[in-house]
Amino acid sequence: MRINKYIAQAGIASRRKADELITNGNVKVNGAVMKELGYDVKDGDDVQVNGTQVKNNRKLVYVLVNKPLGMITSAKDEKDRATVMELVQDIDERLFPVGRLDYNTTGALIMTNDGKLTYRITHPKHELEKTYRVLVKGVVSEEKVRRLRSGVDIGGYITKKAKVQIIKGGQKSTLVEVSIHEGKNRQVRKMFAAVGNPVQELERVAIGKIRLGHLRPGHYRKLTREEVEYLKNC
Repeated sequence: MRINKYIAQAGIASRRKADELITNGNVKVNGAVMKELGYDVKDGDDVQVNGTQVKNNRKLVYVLVNKPLGMITSAKDEKDRATVMELVQDIDERLFPVGRLDYNTTGALIMTNDGKLTYRITHPKHELEKTYRVLVKGVVSEEKVRRLRSGVDIGGYITKKAKVQIIKGGQKSTLVEVSIHEGKNRQVRKMFAAVGNPVQELERVAIGKIRLGHLRPGHYRKLTREEVEYLKNC
């Protein structure tokens, strides 16, 4: 394992910061200063950062978080806003969000320290379906539903086919469930804007077959073994 990744997975620092520590001579391997950024740590190597031995015996952790409104989906925020990292502070392992939810979007978010699984879930070729409950302004006609299902232009990009179902309709607003396989920035909001129905509230209720259920906002639960296997094989 590359030394910066080894240090990062041990929770000492990010990979970028680990590279700085190595360059500055703060890292030793088997008693000797290591400045080779591409060094691969081998079994039995004694790695030390600032004189403290690094023990990379991490446990893979997988949780589903119900992201509340007004929280950033990142490890840190330069504007000092609340981030989803605050929701998993009681977990010993250093977790990272898989993908993103907008500041004003709530709901299902997977967090883990499994980089391989993160890549699998977020890579476009896997097209993992994501389901949203959307409250929009105005009436969503059958014609608009057909357009949303077949694909709409969201600014130089035509969305792929989507599953769209009206849950509850009214003159002032409509509640809709939408399932998409893509992950374009603010895609659901742009889809409804394209048909003239601005989004008022947006909640992701499922990632693939993993549903939010009754998980309360700001809380998390560990994924079951079956759910983890599903994500690894979907």
